[in-house]
Amino acid sequence: MTEPGGTAAETSFRFRDIAVVAYAPAVTSSIGRGAVLPVLAIHAGALGASTAVAAFVVALLGIGQLVNSLPSGALVARLGERRTLVIAGLVDAVAMVAAFLATSVWLLCACIVVSGMTWTAFLLARQGFLIDAVPLSHRARAMALLGGSMRVGVLVGPLLGALLIHLFGIRSVFLLAAGASLVSAVIVTRMPDFGRVSRDVVPRPVHSVLWEHRRTLLTLGMAVVIIGASRSVRTGLLPLWADHVHIDAAVVSLLFAVAGTIDILLTLPGGWLLDTRGRQVVAVPVVLAVGVGCLLLPLTSSALGVGAVMALIALGNGLGSGIVMTLGADAAPEEGRSQFLGGWRLCGDIGNTGGPLLVAAVAAVAPLAAASMGIGLLALAGTIWVGYWTGRADRTRRTP
Repeated sequence: MTEPGGTAAETSFRFRDIAVVAYAPAVTSSIGRGAVLPVLAIHAGALGASTAVAAFVVALLGIGQLVNSLPSGALVARLGERRTLVIAGLVDAVAMVAAFLATSVWLLCACIVVSGMTWTAFLLARQGFLIDAVPLSHRARAMALLGGSMRVGVLVGPLLGALLIHLFGIRSVFLLAAGASLVSAVIVTRMPDFGRVSRDVVPRPVHSVLWEHRRTLLTLGMAVVIIGASRSVRTGLLPLWADHVHIDAAVVSLLFAVAGTIDILLTLPGGWLLDTRGRQVVAVPVVLAVGVGCLLLPLTSSALGVGAVMALIALGNGLGSGIVMTLGADAAPEEGRSQFLGGWRLCGDIGNTGGPLLVAAVAAVAPLAAASMGIGLLALAGTIWVGYWTGRADRTRRTP
């Protein structure tokens, strides 16, 4: 459907025509994921894990995503988007059923790693489908809606999970996640598989594609690392500061829910800005909001103050819904696209995994207020890099 200068395709395109196959699987899968995430550490503790091991179990989800970034790109290139999505849904369902039945922490660890791996494959295949299904004029809005769809699921998932836990116990959330993954796999069987039809049957090796595009990955890809790290810092730093100033856990949860709602409400405006004003105007606020928020955080001592900082960061993050996927779609070559997107996903996952590690490392050697200030200054420095390379990418994209 995407054509160079495809005026007819752009004029006739309607998001509702692809809504079910493009976004329903994202909402469904994210509901299951959102139900599991808040109670994963608690369940690991119930199986006998120490606090440190329980935290490690949660981190394994990100590690699973990280290690499968490049293999997922190769898998999508070989099987196509639809088959990859079906396989990812089925494998994740099996992993979640195994987690439901797990009687040891280490079996739970294995299930969580597998679930993280399937999530990376899911995101890559979904991104590839949207690149083919949506004209260039609507690309950023399509990616923003995908990001927003996942945010909706993560917001709704804990609510359903809380109800199930009340009725059937904590293990029931894993069955909810398994069912969500199965439903997602069924829905995607209805979608066309553009990539499988249009690309070579014998895909290029991943390493050759990444080497060919190494400059892009080391420049604009580094900007994606910074964006990912900035986004993940909030989930590591903000709860620590809230606990430091003695804000009740229930209030913290409420503040995160409000921030999540702001994220969702800004999805469409952010996508419109991306399509009409360029990538830089959205990418910069994502990192800048984190930098300013971290600098302001030590000045807060109440739920109102911390909530204001969280809202500021949510404003930047919400506007940037889909920014990483949009930049990847812009930069991806026609030949070896899935392999390149696997490398692009790796950049994002490095940032997502590295952000919380950075918070932990700085907080280990400095008071929490100083750690927040230091991370804020690093984010401001990162804003310069992100602004330069996304601005350059905008100029390149607009040049015939």
